[in-house]
Amino acid sequence: MTGPFVTRDGSSWVPEYLTCIDATTCIGCGRCFKACSREVMHLYGVGEAGEILGICDDEEEDFDGELNRMIMVVDKAGRCIGCGACARVCPKNCQTHVAADKVTA
Repeated sequence: MTGPFVTRDGSSWVPEYLTCIDATTCIGCGRCFKACSREVMHLYGVGEAGEILGICDDEEEDFDGELNRMIMVVDKAGRCIGCGACARVCPKNCQTHVAADKVTA
């Protein structure tokens, strides 16, 4: 494979950018957030009816008792460098990545 993306030794490589996380599959474990050096995604609270309540900055946050569960949300997609670290640690394989050569502007 040839293209504009190469590693330091000249090997071909195509970054795969994180575009979304499936909220129905995500368990909010935080492994992807910890693996990401670019803060592409953050933990958000989800209410009983499935509505996103907001970002969880604090472990004690319960959104006035409305918190049902937590999920990761891609909220800074432009920061992704396509390294794939998040995908390697996700136990639920709930992320969608798009190869850089398939991304449209």
